[in-house]
Amino acid sequence: MSKDVKPTRKNLMAIEDRIELSEQGHDTLEKKRDGLIMEFMDILDQAQDVRSDLDADYERAQRSIDMARAMEGDVAVRGAAAALKEHPEITTQSKNIMGVVVPQIESTRVQKDLDQRGYGLVGTSARIDEAADAYEELLETIILAAEVETAMKKMLDEIEKTKRRVNALEFKLLPELHDAQEYIEQKLEEQEREEIFRMKKIKDKKEAEESAIEAATAETDEDEEEVETVAADD
Repeated sequence: MSKDVKPTRKNLMAIEDRIELSEQGHDTLEKKRDGLIMEFMDILDQAQDVRSDLDADYERAQRSIDMARAMEGDVAVRGAAAALKEHPEITTQSKNIMGVVVPQIESTRVQKDLDQRGYGLVGTSARIDEAADAYEELLETIILAAEVETAMKKMLDEIEKTKRRVNALEFKLLPELHDAQEYIEQKLEEQEREEIFRMKKIKDKKEAEESAIEAATAETDEDEEEVETVAADD
């Protein structure tokens, strides 16, 4: 890059401005990267808790449904599940974290009262109710896990993108700009030295010419004085 730039004062000022802006951008991106990492660590802690809850809720739901099937039979369990009329509703919104848009999932009609599940209370047992409770809680945890995992992925992608930008500025653009700045400064210094040397030679030449003229003038004056002296003697 440095060899492609003409070594002029104008280009030097332009490169110095680019260096200043790039350094400011580098500092801003570093702060953003550090802030994103802190936010990501918070979300990661939340994700770990949600994953633990998800495993526990799944095991509980599996035990509950197995027990219901063993006590009531598959037909009764499937009949209770098919009786559900009000299905859960999922809505998604978004929120901004350090410039990263992450989803915010809202759910309704997930956990229900006994009279909202559609199956009659007569002919079913507490085993089916427990299985329904367990699966409703599991669904709530799944929805939360989807929100947290998606947010974590988006934050991680933004961190990687910001790190690439920081590295590009730090290890590519800024070194190239500093090299170009140094190249132009060196060329301008060389030009300045050459100009000083040229001016000195011109000055020396002028002084030599002036000295020669003065010497010639002095010699002419001496000759004229001698002629005048000889004429006076005659």
